[in-house]
Amino acid sequence: MSRIQVEGLTKRFGEVAAIDRVSLDISHGDFLVLLGPSGCGKSTLLRMIAGLIEPSGGRVLLDGRDVTFAPPRERDMAMVFQSYALYPHLTVERNIGFPLRSRRRPRAEIRQKVREVAELLDLAELLGRRPRELSGGQRQRVAVGRALVRDPGAFLMDEPLSNLDAKLRTATRGQLRALHRTLGSTIVYVTHDQVEAMTMATRVALLNAGRLEQVGTPTDVYDEPASVFVAGFLGSPAMNLIPARIESRAGRVQVLAPGVELPLWAAGDQPAREVTLGVRPEHLVLLPPASSSPASQPASQPASQPVPVPASPVFRGVVETVENLGGEEVAQCAVGGARLLARGPRPLGLRPGEPVAFDVPADRVHLFDRASGRRLVWQPASGGLPRERDHDHDSAAAAVAGAPGQVLDASTV
Repeated sequence: MSRIQVEGLTKRFGEVAAIDRVSLDISHGDFLVLLGPSGCGKSTLLRMIAGLIEPSGGRVLLDGRDVTFAPPRERDMAMVFQSYALYPHLTVERNIGFPLRSRRRPRAEIRQKVREVAELLDLAELLGRRPRELSGGQRQRVAVGRALVRDPGAFLMDEPLSNLDAKLRTATRGQLRALHRTLGSTIVYVTHDQVEAMTMATRVALLNAGRLEQVGTPTDVYDEPASVFVAGFLGSPAMNLIPARIESRAGRVQVLAPGVELPLWAAGDQPAREVTLGVRPEHLVLLPPASSSPASQPASQPASQPVPVPASPVFRGVVETVENLGGEEVAQCAVGGARLLARGPRPLGLRPGEPVAFDVPADRVHLFDRASGRRLVWQPASGGLPRERDHDHDSAAAAVAGAPGQVLDASTV
C-alpha cells in the first residue's frame, strides 16, 4: 500500500513562497496529476514528496509514517525525471538493472526482474542497445523500467513526456495509462499540459503561484471550476470570462453586461453584485439571423439536432474572425467590450463583420466572485440562511439553475 499525505507543506526561498500550505491526500492506486503553468511550484512539491528538497513547513506521510525529513532511499518511491537521466555508457539492460545492482541483489534475480520489466514495456528486443541508439519514446520507457524494477510503492514523474514530439506523446500517454491499470500503483505526475492531465489522471490537483486551487477528477475540474484561474486554464479554447454584475430588475434576477442579458430566476430579490460570468465556447447556442425561435442550433451540435432555447438571446455581438480547425470552427466575436469564443462543428455559417446572437443552457453557466475569483453557489430562498459550499459537493448548475434563490459567498477549496 502507498498512501501519500501532504499536510500544509510549505517551501520558501527567502521571502518567496514557492509552495504555500498545500495539503493533499493521495490514495493507493491514484494517478494524481499536479497541473499548472510553468513556475507554479509543481516540481518543487514533487521533489519535497520525494525527499530531494527539504520543506520549510508541513509534513509528508507515507502510509501514516512521517517521512518529512527522511532521505529518499527510505521512502519507497521511484522518480522518473524529465531528462530520463540514463547512463550513456550502459546498455538498456544494465540501465534498468542499476537500482538492483546498487542494492547488491543476486545476479539471477536482477536478470529475471529486468526481463520481466522489459517484456512489460516492450523493450525485450532493445536490451543490448545504448541510450544513443534509442528514440525518445524508447528512452522514456527505459527510465520508467529503471523505476519499475525496484517494485516501489509509488512512482513520481516530473514531466517525463515533455521532450517528445506530439505524435509520440500521444502514444506514450496510452502506454502509461495501460501500465497504471496493470500495476495499480500510486503515481504522482507533474505536467503543464492539460491534455496529459485530462486523459491520464484519476484526479487532478491544479496549482497557481504555489497554492492549491482545486483537486478533483478531470470531469469535476472541467465542469465545476472552483475559480477563475481553473476556468481559464482548462479548455482549448479556454472558458469565456466576462466582467458582469447581478441585479434585480422588475422582480427578475439577471446577470448583465454590455451585450449580455442572462436571466437567472423569475422572482426574488438579489443585492447588486460584481461577478465574472463564465461560459465554455462549446456550450454556446448559435441563434439564426434575426431569429430567436426554439429551432435555433447550438454551436457545438450539427443542424440535424435541434435544441430548445429561451425566446431571447443572452449574448449579442459581431463576428471578428472564424478559424478553421478541420472538423471544427472557432468564431471570435466582440460582445460589448469583451471577446467571446464559440466552438462547433464546421461550418458554423458565420462570417467576419456579421451580427451574431447566442444563447446558453442555464446549467452551463458559471459565476465567480469578481474580487476573490472564487466560484459562486446559491440555494433556494426556502433553504434557510446563505452558507458557503465546498466545490467538491456542489453541482455545476447550482450557481444558476433551479428555484428562486440567492447567490452566496465564494466556494472554498
